[in-house]
Amino acid sequence: MGFDENIEMVRLAFYQVLMSSGPFLGTALAIGLIIGIIQAATSIQEMTLSFVPKLVLVIFAMGFFASFFIVTLTDYFAFIFDTISGID
Repeated sequence: MGFDENIEMVRLAFYQVLMSSGPFLGTALAIGLIIGIIQAATSIQEMTLSFVPKLVLVIFAMGFFASFFIVTLTDYFAFIFDTISGID
């Protein structure tokens, strides 16, 4: 494999990380923003009020997006293994 192929593999790995973690991080960001707005509006500054709902909803998001996560990782690793097996 040449330099260009190695760079392409690294690019695909970074893309896969973004695609895999995006739904979970997006959910955490949205919930954190909503809770932050509610806390600012009500002047309640309890730390557990932002942590517990975010934790619960991210766990639910992991369950909801699990099939997407598994399919994308399976496709990625199948591509990587096919590429490795094709190296002479």
